[in-house]
Amino acid sequence: MKKLLIVEDDLVLNRTLAYNLTEEKYDVTSAMGFAEAVECLKKKEFDVALLDVNLPDGNGLSLCEEIRGRGQETYIIFLTANDKESDMLAGYAAGAADYVTKPFSVAVLIKKLAAVFETMELRMPRRDVFDDGNLKIDFSAQSASLGGKPLEFTPKEYRTLHLFVKNPQIILTKRRILEQLWDIDGDFVDEHTLATVISRIRKKIEANGDKYIKTAYGMGYQWMGGEKI
Repeated sequence: MKKLLIVEDDLVLNRTLAYNLTEEKYDVTSAMGFAEAVECLKKKEFDVALLDVNLPDGNGLSLCEEIRGRGQETYIIFLTANDKESDMLAGYAAGAADYVTKPFSVAVLIKKLAAVFETMELRMPRRDVFDDGNLKIDFSAQSASLGGKPLEFTPKEYRTLHLFVKNPQIILTKRRILEQLWDIDGDFVDEHTLATVISRIRKKIEANGDKYIKTAYGMGYQWMGGEKI
């Protein structure tokens, strides 16, 4: 799901944008000021950020620099009543990609966002990623994190996780897992080896009551996708 950050201190406008963009099936996070927005940025990375320039505890230009300083490639759009050329140039210099001048049409903004995402998808290579907001596994880059903290997996663990993620809620027999994962390596493996790998994965990803892998006794394993137990 596409992740949007709204930073706008006008409560009515903030709620109006959040409601309409949620209706468009975006994953929306709202903040009323600079400090609150920084806390949001610590928890996850956003695809697009809509930033008010004038905030009660800072400004959108500094927040834009904060996002860029974190190495995040968020597409930043300023929402502002400042339409002077110097203000716009300062925004672009800080790392913004576009401006929307207040007052504006919410319907037009929604169309603009749809066009932005379409362009982003055309330009970016497709990545094989699992991301439920807590556990993120980028199979293309062989990287992972849990709650924003990096995780380390072995190649076998990545292949095991990939098989699970591509078959959610399906009981995978031990035989099927072994055949699909390790025959290509020519490794000698048995059910004990598989159980050891599954145990290592569980210790890394199942925290705070999250259940990702369920044992189907006598059969195999089932990917639950982070259910609470």
